[in-house]
Amino acid sequence: MPDQPRDLAESIHDAAATGRILVMGIVNVTPDSFSDGGRFDSLETALAHARRLASEGADILDIGGESTRPGAEPVDARAEIQRVVPVIKAVRAEIDLPVSIDTMKGEVMRAAVAAGAGMINDVNGLRDPDALLAAVETCVPTCIMHMQGEPRTMQLQPKYDDVVEELRLFFRERIDTCLAAGMSERNLVLDPGFGFGKSLHHNLDLLDRFARFGEFGLPLLAGISRKSMLGRITGREAADDRVAASVAAGVLAAERGANILRVHDVAETVDAVSVIHAMRENRKP
Repeated sequence: MPDQPRDLAESIHDAAATGRILVMGIVNVTPDSFSDGGRFDSLETALAHARRLASEGADILDIGGESTRPGAEPVDARAEIQRVVPVIKAVRAEIDLPVSIDTMKGEVMRAAVAAGAGMINDVNGLRDPDALLAAVETCVPTCIMHMQGEPRTMQLQPKYDDVVEELRLFFRERIDTCLAAGMSERNLVLDPGFGFGKSLHHNLDLLDRFARFGEFGLPLLAGISRKSMLGRITGREAADDRVAASVAAGVLAAERGANILRVHDVAETVDAVSVIHAMRENRKP
């Protein structure tokens, strides 16, 4: 197994401090994810996909074994571990990139980190007590995402008085809870959760006012890639047809403070990020 790249928390914070945007490539080892369900649900296809994302310039690979699309049915921890652990081991044995585990379950978090994952990405924001305990125990960077409700019901009738203000309160409470539990502030990353219990209006408001979440002084992650909100805007029903809209939304998020873009289309996003980096570099005296 290659050594884990230098401390991932340090890399993320360095990127935030210097204005560099990290690209997180998605590897879904699931039969039912909204965009690529069933395409990479074997060890061979998942590893081949990870190789391709790495060759396209991904900085982090995010591996998940449970779909969180609207209406998705839950997967038990044992099945999820059986899906993701062999892939994590294979990726870490061959590819010199840090790996993130996309899961809500503490049991899966522990198994994934033991297998070589260097980051946790929890769409439930560590609200499950065992997930919070696992994040404390494993001591790796952890992304706290906001989701209203649960995947099966989150899009039925999402309601907010002010989505940005309510998420600010959510993040403040989760940060305080995580720190009280023993997590290092250096290991926290925030994600507003585009499409997770939000209407199109809510999502656009979050994107427009994304910079508000910078007040916490923590790295920010944006996952907008191929989301249904982009299909509603463009009229493109097939997720594969939303690449251009995904890149555009990612650029808007980056310009508003996103430090990590979680995407399906790595090559296109890396090109867009290169333009942002060049522009920022050109501003320097």
